[in-house]
Amino acid sequence: MNIRFDGKLVLVTGAGHGLGRCIAQTFAGLGALVHACDINAEALKETSAHGNIFARVVDLSDRKAAAAYVKEVEASSTAKHIDVVVNNAGGVAGQVMHPLEDVPDDDWDRIFAVNVNAAMTVCRAAVPGMKRAGRGRIINISSGAGLQASLTGIQAYCSAKHAVVGLTRQLAHELGPFGITVNSVAPGFVRSNPSTEKQWESYGADGQAAMIKRIALQRLGTAQDIANGVLFFASDLASWVSGQILQVDGGK
Repeated sequence: MNIRFDGKLVLVTGAGHGLGRCIAQTFAGLGALVHACDINAEALKETSAHGNIFARVVDLSDRKAAAAYVKEVEASSTAKHIDVVVNNAGGVAGQVMHPLEDVPDDDWDRIFAVNVNAAMTVCRAAVPGMKRAGRGRIINISSGAGLQASLTGIQAYCSAKHAVVGLTRQLAHELGPFGITVNSVAPGFVRSNPSTEKQWESYGADGQAAMIKRIALQRLGTAQDIANGVLFFASDLASWVSGQILQVDGGK
C-alpha cells in the first residue's frame, strides 16, 4: 500500500530532534509540505536539511507566539488551512524526579506548558481553518506515561501526558462533526534524545536488560516506529478513527 501526502500541509512541533525530527522528515519524504518548529535553532537546521521542511524557532509556551506561528503556516498555503497537525513538543524539560514535597512550582508549570498548553494552543489556532475546509487530522504525541505511572517518576510529566490523552478524547468528540479526527500515539521507551539517553544510562546493564525483557518484541522502539503510527492516523486509512490512543511500545 502506497501512503502519500502530496500537496498536504503538515505542521510538526518539537521537531528539533528525536521523534519530531523523524516525523517531519518522514512526512516530507512522502510528498508533504512540512513546517517544523522547536526552540533549538541548531537542531532545526539538521531537521530542515532533509528538504521540503520549513523550520522555525518558536517557543510554544508563549501562546501568542504559538498562535501567530500557526497563522503564518496557514498563510504559506493557497488553501489557508493545515491538513495535519502533529503536537510532538513536550518531554521532561530537562528535569529529574524529586520527592513531591520538593517540587518547585516553576518546574511543574514548565512541564505542563510544553506538553499540554502548547498542544491546546496549537489546536485552538489551527482548528478554525480545518473547520472551514471540512477536514483535518490532529495527532497528539502522548506517552505510556499518559496511561499509567511514568518510568521517569516525574509527577508533572505523568500528569501532563494523562492530560494530553484527555484533551485528545475530548477534542475528538467536539471536532468530529466538522470532519476533523483527533488521535494520539503513546510511545513506549525510545532512545531518541538527550533526556532518554540519560534515563537509559541510569538503569545500568541489568536494568536495561530487564526493560527489554518486559517488551513482547524483545527490543526497544525507534523514532521511525513512532512516526509510522503517526502516518496511520494522518492517512486515509484512519478516516473513521478518532479519539483513539495507539500504544506503540512493542507489546509492553
